[in-house]
Amino acid sequence: MLDTSQHQSQPQAGVPQNHLAEEFVETLRLAVPMMLTQLGQIAMITTDLALIGRLGEDSVAAAALAHTVYFVSFTFGLGLMSAVSPLAAQAFGAGDVRRVRGSLRVGLWAALLISLPMMASPLYGKQILIALGQAPQMAELAQHYLNGLAWGIAPALGFIALRSMMSAVNRPQPPLWITVAAIPVNAVLVYVLIHGLFGLPEFGLFGAGLATTIVNLGTFVATMAIAAWRKPFVDYRPLAHLWRIDWALMRQLIAVGAPISFSLLLEYGLFSSAALLMGLISTTAIAAHQIALQMTAVLFMVPLGIGMAATVRVGHAYGRGDSAAVKRAGLAAVGLGVTLVTALTIGIVLGRYELGRLFFGRGEASAPTVALTATLLLVGSTFFIADGLQTIMGGALRGINDTRMTLLFAAIGYWGIAFPTGWLLAFHTGLGAVGIWVGFSVGTFVYAGLLILRFQMLTRRLAG
Repeated sequence: MLDTSQHQSQPQAGVPQNHLAEEFVETLRLAVPMMLTQLGQIAMITTDLALIGRLGEDSVAAAALAHTVYFVSFTFGLGLMSAVSPLAAQAFGAGDVRRVRGSLRVGLWAALLISLPMMASPLYGKQILIALGQAPQMAELAQHYLNGLAWGIAPALGFIALRSMMSAVNRPQPPLWITVAAIPVNAVLVYVLIHGLFGLPEFGLFGAGLATTIVNLGTFVATMAIAAWRKPFVDYRPLAHLWRIDWALMRQLIAVGAPISFSLLLEYGLFSSAALLMGLISTTAIAAHQIALQMTAVLFMVPLGIGMAATVRVGHAYGRGDSAAVKRAGLAAVGLGVTLVTALTIGIVLGRYELGRLFFGRGEASAPTVALTATLLLVGSTFFIADGLQTIMGGALRGINDTRMTLLFAAIGYWGIAFPTGWLLAFHTGLGAVGIWVGFSVGTFVYAGLLILRFQMLTRRLAG
C-alpha cells in the first residue's frame, strides 16, 4: 500500500504548473545543480590530466589512450543509469513511493551486475590498444592507468543511480556538494599516489587511476549515506529490502536505458572518427579540432543539465497523467536551453581568437593553429545550438520512456548524415577540417529536428 504521508512531504510533484513562467523557474532550479555537478566531474578529469602531465608527454598520451578504452565501456553503463531518472520521476509524479525506491534499487543492482563484464575492457586495455595499432610501450603505460581505474566503475555507476533518484524527487543539491568536496580531495590523492608521499610507494600512472577509484568509492558511500539517513530521502527508505530485485522493473530499466547507451556510443564514435579524419588532414587540424571540441564539451554541460531537468519535469507530469504539463515542460526546457546556449555561443564566437591563443600562445608559429581554431569555433556555433537542442529534446523524450526512436534518429543524424557529409566536404571540396565541422552541424540539426517532431507527435497523442 502507498504511504501517502511520505508522498505528501513532497507536494511539488502533484501540483500542476499552470504558467509557463513557473515551469521555466522549476526547470532552471533543477538544471543549475545538475550542470554544476557535471562541471565538477570535468574539473576532476582536468586535474588528473594536469598532474599526470608532470610525468611527461608519454604519460599524458597514455592517459588519453586509456580514457578512450575506459569511456567506451563506461558509456554503456551511463546510458542504463540514465534510465533511473525517468522511472523514479514518473513514480514521484504518481505518488508511488515504493516505485521510487524500486527504481533506485534496480539501478544499483544494474550498476553492480554490468560493472563486472565492463571491467574486462579496461583490464585488457593493453591488448585492445595493440590490436588497434598503438605502440606496445604506450599500450603498456595506458594499462598501468587502467589497472587503477577499472575498479571504480561500479561505485561511479552507483553514484549516478543515486544522483538520478535524488534529482527525480527534486533534490539535486547533495550530489553537487559531494562533487565539489571531492575535487580537492581527488587532486591531493592523485598527487600523493603518483609521487609516493607519506611513505607510500611511487605508483605513477597506476596511482592516478587508483586515486580516481578511491574518490569514486567515497562519493558513492557519501551519497548513499545521505540517501539512507537524511530527509527527504529517508522517507523513501532507499535501502529497505535492497537484496530484492524487481525483475519487471529491471526489464523496464533495460528497455529504456539500452537505447540511450547505444545512442551515446554512436555519438562517441562520431567524435572519435572525426579525430581520425583530422589526422588525415594535418597536425594543425588535429590540434585545432581538439581545442574546439574541448570548448564544446564545457558548453555542453549547460544543455546537458537542462536535458536532465527536462527528464525529471516531463517524468513528473507523465507520472501524474498531465499531458498539458508534459508539453509545457518540454517547451520550457527548449526555450531555456536555446536562450542560454545562444548567449554562451555568442560569447565564444566573440572570443574565439583569444581562446585559441590561450591554448597555443601568441607566437608566429602558432598563428595558423589559432586561426583554424577560431574558424572551427565560428563554424561550430551552429553545431553548439543544434547539439543543445538534441540533448534537451532527448531528455524530454526520456521522461516519457521514448528512447528507441531516439536511437534510430541518432543513427540517421550522426552516421547517415554527419559523417558522410563531413567526409565529402573535407576531402572532396577542399574545406578540410572546416568541412568536418559543417557535417557535424548539418547532421546534428537533422537529429534535433527529428527529436522535436517526435516530441510534438507524442504530446499530441497523449492529449488525445
